[in-house]
Amino acid sequence: MKYDISGDESEILPNKLGLKKPHDIAMSEFEGFLQAEISFTENLRDNTKFDTKYILKIHKLALSHLYTFAGKYRNVNLSKGGFLFSSAKFLPESMKSFEDEILLKLPSDYNDRESLIRDVATVHGELLFIHPFREGNGRTARILANLMVRKAGSSPLEFEKIGKKELEHYVVAVQKVSRKKL
Repeated sequence: MKYDISGDESEILPNKLGLKKPHDIAMSEFEGFLQAEISFTENLRDNTKFDTKYILKIHKLALSHLYTFAGKYRNVNLSKGGFLFSSAKFLPESMKSFEDEILLKLPSDYNDRESLIRDVATVHGELLFIHPFREGNGRTARILANLMVRKAGSSPLEFEKIGKKELEHYVVAVQKVSRKKL
């Protein structure tokens, strides 16, 4: 389902490549996110710190070939399925709180799998709840989740294996993370 956007904006986002077909845009976005995940995985180190600048860099690398807004917080309000994401006006503050309260408190390494799972779920859910970007929020959050588990020495998560039934559980889990903040 596409976003509901405040104000008038077409379904096709203006892009640097002049692409007009949704399939072409989707492929270009896919390639950008694939390249970003490969690059960030290759450059992942034991001392990598996950902060808001890191998240902005993921988004910028993935989409800068296509969109001028890549690596920048959105300036439009978004909703999906009746759920209103964080107001664009307050995104810098929301992301700063996310960084201070969650990201900067992440341990440099994990002694147990449960703590890793809890932290990955919290970061993933909170980032999706805030929805800081105009496009690519879920993909950026999934790359970040994979980088977190890889840094901890675990295998990457297999989001592509989420089917329709599992997707419902995934959405409920993300909503549960965000409800803790309400």
